[in-house]
Amino acid sequence: MQIKVNDKVHTIDADPDTPLLYVLADDLGLKGPRFGCGLAQCGSCSVLVDGKEIRSCVTPVSSVGDGHIVTLEGLPQFYAATKKLAQAPARHPVQQAFIDEQAPQCGYCYNGITVKACELLSQNPQPSDEQIREAMDGHLCRCGTYPRIMKAIKRAALEMQK
Repeated sequence: MQIKVNDKVHTIDADPDTPLLYVLADDLGLKGPRFGCGLAQCGSCSVLVDGKEIRSCVTPVSSVGDGHIVTLEGLPQFYAATKKLAQAPARHPVQQAFIDEQAPQCGYCYNGITVKACELLSQNPQPSDEQIREAMDGHLCRCGTYPRIMKAIKRAALEMQK
């Protein structure tokens, strides 16, 4: 079977029911999506498929079909394609904002919240605080850095307006 991940087509030899997360981590060696709860409740395994967030720990690899999968590693290219930039930046503005606001601590939530924030800002470039909270609902941060996460998302939104 073939899957497209971060603009590259990969041929994989996996049972069709294998969770996408396992294929991404074990077969492709990607470190962004993480195993958290295994029940699609924490968000640490989130990836984008055709620009929409999914929980890869419960998604069979066969269900993505011809969809374009974007992981944490592919977010700069996703941003460049969305903005029609000639070259991808080193980091997606959300990734940079998380660094600037010192939002991630242990890293458990970083992948999922970053992926979800990128989805949100690609659909709603100027979300309200309530829209950000609603979008982030279901993404757990063990360290409780929610105020910094909010600041980072708002900072990225401003940066993406330039």
